[in-house]
Amino acid sequence: MDWSFLTPEIFTYVILPVMIFCARICDVTMGTIRVIFISKGIRYLAPVIGFFEVIIWLLAIGQVMNNLTNAVSYVAYGAGFAAGTFIGMYIEEKISIGLSSVRIITKEDPSELMQYLRSHKYGVTSIDGEGATGRVKMIFTIIQRQDLPHVVRIIKEYHPNAFYSVEEVKSVAEGVFPDRPARGVFSWIDSLRFYRKGK
Repeated sequence: MDWSFLTPEIFTYVILPVMIFCARICDVTMGTIRVIFISKGIRYLAPVIGFFEVIIWLLAIGQVMNNLTNAVSYVAYGAGFAAGTFIGMYIEEKISIGLSSVRIITKEDPSELMQYLRSHKYGVTSIDGEGATGRVKMIFTIIQRQDLPHVVRIIKEYHPNAFYSVEEVKSVAEGVFPDRPARGVFSWIDSLRFYRKGK
């Protein structure tokens, strides 16, 4: 194969910036996922990710420092950081690990909604409340994050005018959750969180 095209200029201004860009994507993606894992209580996997993250970062910053006069490397470094952040958030959203707390406030009778949720093995707690326009019913449930789209769809189906909010949950002790088939490595990652399933 003819490598005559690979001149020092092409390496400096094309290949090297591409390498820096890819390295930054890798280490920032890992860093974003690591921070998200820490926030969700997955403490055992985060240090492992951090180990590889910092090694890749050292390789990337080392190349930048060795080519301080190469402005294209700076652009590649910054672009890799931006792309890595986006990709890290995208991956975290897709694997949907962790728990979410859903709070529903409605003026109507929520019996059918509660019955549906309980029939699908969601833990549900309800209390009476007083809102700005009168008496309301408040419903609380802790769900797997992967179930959130399904639960929101059910809320809108039974109570389209209900107010609901969703919050991240770091850890729980006990609880009632629907049985879910294993999801390979994502199921294993989620199992590293600190919570115990209720009986």
